[in-house]
Amino acid sequence: FNSLNHDMTLPEFKFIWYMEYSHRMWGRVVGLAYILPAAYFWRRGWLTRPLKGCVLALCGLVCFQGLLGWYMVKSGLEEKPDSYDIPRVSQYRLAAHLGSALVLYSASLWTGLSLLLPRHKLPETQQLLRLRQYAHGTTALIFLTALSGAFVAGLDAGLVYNSFPKMGERWIPDDLLAFSPMLRNIFENPTTVQFDHRILGIASVTAVTALYLFSRKIPLPRRTRMAVTSLLAVACMQ
Repeated sequence: FNSLNHDMTLPEFKFIWYMEYSHRMWGRVVGLAYILPAAYFWRRGWLTRPLKGCVLALCGLVCFQGLLGWYMVKSGLEEKPDSYDIPRVSQYRLAAHLGSALVLYSASLWTGLSLLLPRHKLPETQQLLRLRQYAHGTTALIFLTALSGAFVAGLDAGLVYNSFPKMGERWIPDDLLAFSPMLRNIFENPTTVQFDHRILGIASVTAVTALYLFSRKIPLPRRTRMAVTSLLAVACMQ
């Protein structure tokens, strides 16, 4: 309020307060939804030894995610007497918070599907091996793109240029490497952060499309084909 939002009213403050409060409460509900059933299943002896390790890891990730969220919010409340920037959380901590959430969600989904759906017994052909490797590489690229989006959000980098495919009147903006040392631009220069996110986004859609086209050449189970087709549809929508 002192630094930026001098005209904020009490109802406007209540709105953002309730958004943050709801987010925290929902996070705690998620934690209970993990830990309470896990403790019940463990006590009843329904978990195998490998599954116990998986459950412990997931519960640990839930707790870590909550601590990381607190650590992220704390960075937005710290006094910065030598800075005239808009008060905001650290883009590094925001990316870490989002990244750990994606890992938690993906691990939960993978564990659940592994228990619900039997694994297909497919012949280990060279084509299938290449498809699996390419799928893993595409996953890593999508994850990196999502993390770069956290840096865009943390720096308000989406407000710098709002034209596409060019950034303003240029394909490569003049201030792309304005910061020194050069490595700082990747994480702290809003122009570079937006540029990187655009490139990674285009690369992700291209990789998903290539994965889909390659999968069409291989005899795959119906469930796998549905997964690859759904991935392409979601990538285009995104």
